[in-house]
Amino acid sequence: MQRKNKTIMKIKSLLKLPATGQEVSVRGWVRTFRANRFIALNDGSTLGNLQCVVDFESMDEDVLKKINTGAAVKITGNFVESQGKGQSAEIQATDVFIYGEADPESYPIQPKKHSLEFLREKAHLRVRTATFSAVMRVRSALAFGVHQFFRQEGFQYVHTPIVTGSDAEGAGEMFRVSALEPKNPPLKEDGSVDFNQDFFGKETHLTVSGQLEAETYAMGLGEVYTFGPTFRAENSNTTRHLAEFWMIEPEMAFFDLDDNMDLAEKFIKNVLAYVLKECEEDLTFLDDRLTQEDKSKPQAERSAMGLLEKIRFVVENEFKRVSYTEAIDILRNSKPNKKKKFKYNIDEWGADLQSEHERFLVEKHFNCPVILFDYPATIKAFYMRMNEDQKTVRAMDILFPGIGEIVGGSQREERLDVLQDRIKAMGIDEEELWWYLDLRRFGSAPHSGFGLGFERLVLFATGMSNIRDVIPFPRTPQNAAF
Repeated sequence: MQRKNKTIMKIKSLLKLPATGQEVSVRGWVRTFRANRFIALNDGSTLGNLQCVVDFESMDEDVLKKINTGAAVKITGNFVESQGKGQSAEIQATDVFIYGEADPESYPIQPKKHSLEFLREKAHLRVRTATFSAVMRVRSALAFGVHQFFRQEGFQYVHTPIVTGSDAEGAGEMFRVSALEPKNPPLKEDGSVDFNQDFFGKETHLTVSGQLEAETYAMGLGEVYTFGPTFRAENSNTTRHLAEFWMIEPEMAFFDLDDNMDLAEKFIKNVLAYVLKECEEDLTFLDDRLTQEDKSKPQAERSAMGLLEKIRFVVENEFKRVSYTEAIDILRNSKPNKKKKFKYNIDEWGADLQSEHERFLVEKHFNCPVILFDYPATIKAFYMRMNEDQKTVRAMDILFPGIGEIVGGSQREERLDVLQDRIKAMGIDEEELWWYLDLRRFGSAPHSGFGLGFERLVLFATGMSNIRDVIPFPRTPQNAAF
């Protein structure tokens, strides 16, 4: 390996400098090599490629043969004003060093346009395309914006366990973690697996949420958040679901539901404003991409707004707050419902809203993000605070255009007796949650929190249509490659 050269620059930084003819070195991957002369080089730091011009007459022929799409190279030369169209500056190469070749016959990422389906099968290489490098830079900026927001708001970052014995959602769709012999596990007298002999001495799973554990820290530190991987063994092959995804989950002591809704709205607006400022180039590219994609769709399916316009709209406008009861009335009396255009018709109060209903409210009825609150207790989790009507709970969901639900949260049930009754009614083993109930036995207080699926936020911010395209390595049913 060559010694480090202090003049090596990132392409993003170089393109901000005047082309004064100074000697520079850049490293990256060849996107294209035209006419045996023009190298389009990209190092991942920016969307744009840097043109590097080689003199093929004086260049070593063996080196020239190795300059193919995908090859990793270091190019040294003079940074000068470009004579050609398409770029203001370029490198007149004096030396090309090949770090790693890429056989043009077998390298799958070629300059032609590939389908997103094809690129999913090449997830280890797709980040070398303009679209995926843009998406992943936006994802990175969003993640930084998340941490920055909570830091500014005085929150503490808590790492909750990935392996857990509790099911926060009560849905049971969890991946089991076990060190027992799969073909011959130890059994109890009744024939069931004896998890007492397992590594943790009990049945454990990959977490579906860090919420319950985060609550424990909120009741000592005040305001905390988690941001980590979560897992659902839900056999759902859709454009909106992943088996492994990242969740942002703040929990706040002494917050009621209104405080919770205020924070969630402020959080989303702040993070999206941050990415608008930091990723202008990438978002403009993704905006153009979405516009082109829209042209191939029927008029009725096209977006009313461009990507940048949509993000700015969310940042600059108040979210509409509507009770579940009011939303049901709107849906019940809507044209699609009366004409039976919904896949799931809304007939009565208590129905569990589907994505089609959520999107109707956001995209057709209110034309802005919507916060629904006070849901029926029967369709929500055990830990949500019961309202005085004994029918609804202090829950809230934030609905987004093109996405549906992006945030789910609630004021948590702080009353021990009410929580115990809910746990019993839902058939959950109280013994498993002894530590969670302790929070209500010792210094209980009103508290709230919410969860935001990070990939859904990235989906919205990038304009991509499939959630598998906004995470580096998607985990879905029958797919755990890479």
